[in-house]
Amino acid sequence: MPEPFDLVAIGTGSAASTVARACREAGWRVAVIDSRPFGGTCANRGCDPKKVLVGAGEIADQALRMKGHGLAIQDLRIDWRDLIRFKYTFTDPVPETRERGFQKAGVATFHGVARFRAHDTLEVAGESLTARHFLIASGAAPARLSIPGEDLLLTSDGFLDLETPPESIIFVGGGYIAFEFAHLAARAGARVTILHRGKRPLERFDADMVARLAEHSRNKGIDIRLETPVTPVERLDSGAFRVHVGGAVFEAGLAVHAAGRPPNLDALDLLAGGVEATARGVTVNSYLQSVSNPRVYAAGDAAASGGPSLTPVAGYEGRIVSDNLLEGNHRQPDYSGVASTVFTLPPLAMVGLTEEAARTKNLDFEVRQQDTTGWYSSRRVAAECSAFKVLIERGSGRVLGAHLLGEGAEEVINLFALGIRDKLTAAQSKEPRDRYPTPRPDIQ
Repeated sequence: MPEPFDLVAIGTGSAASTVARACREAGWRVAVIDSRPFGGTCANRGCDPKKVLVGAGEIADQALRMKGHGLAIQDLRIDWRDLIRFKYTFTDPVPETRERGFQKAGVATFHGVARFRAHDTLEVAGESLTARHFLIASGAAPARLSIPGEDLLLTSDGFLDLETPPESIIFVGGGYIAFEFAHLAARAGARVTILHRGKRPLERFDADMVARLAEHSRNKGIDIRLETPVTPVERLDSGAFRVHVGGAVFEAGLAVHAAGRPPNLDALDLLAGGVEATARGVTVNSYLQSVSNPRVYAAGDAAASGGPSLTPVAGYEGRIVSDNLLEGNHRQPDYSGVASTVFTLPPLAMVGLTEEAARTKNLDFEVRQQDTTGWYSSRRVAAECSAFKVLIERGSGRVLGAHLLGEGAEEVINLFALGIRDKLTAAQSKEPRDRYPTPRPDIQ
């Protein structure tokens, strides 16, 4: 058995890397464990490769919109095979580079599934590791759907590795994975169907803005079916997929799991480690420490921390955990002003409260909203879908929430995030003179 470690981190993504490196720099004996290629979800099979693909979709979409408005386009199309090869130039080097970086820093690396054997002991690849502290940052995994044939569904990981997209795709679920990949697949020429069991898709986002995006998606040929819980999934002799929804049947060349990604905790045997958890993740206190085993901290998707499941949040929580480990519990996360984006074409971004959430809190506020497709900033690039909604508290004038749909929304939302975090008023947020022609919603 190796000499006891000061810290063993389960995972090698943003949260685990942040904590492992900080503790190692402080002189701790540190180890990291991963059952998958080192680097975590974002760098290998999540946001980074997805954005490479979305980048091609954005360029193609922009060019096609400008056809007849100054661009002469003959045969513009997404060459999927070339695009995937380009994506591999980003993802292929990641595991080796990340592992080499850990080792160069003096962090021990282990490959395999980690399982708790006691409150102070893990087992990985037949080897027992004891430690003063553990970090659970094991990310998320596709949700179990409990329907016949669900194992036939391609995961989001597999979609990002498709050498050639089929002519038709069904997405089971109506979250951000479904919408982002649906927009990309549609721009690549596929017939796309989204089957969502709920009354509306993208449930975390503002209902009015989602309705606008859904209408635009349908205009682009994406068939969105709501309140359609999937029952069996079948694979036909032809290789096609048949998806049953009540009495209806949908067929396509591919069926993709897009129904959510809960914390990836099943293999850890948390009971043996005395670690309490729920479906939302490891149950932690305000310092991101396990409420049942004080040796254990959790961060990122694996923690029921109340923070959104975003890579920047995982890194932020990693900094909180490392400070608390090294200096004693004193830092608590603050999730105000954290923005989220659905990278559709165009993107939908939000920060702060939705209108529904603000009304639930009985806040006194006014709503400023507008369709901005007629704005100069939209017309000059032939934008087809652009709008905003901003919630302003009466009396204080503070911005409670901002919701943007359109080109550049993923960047402009950061201005509102800063304003919400620093409790700026709507009037104060208008004071800086933006560089022309930055599209700032008129909220004053």
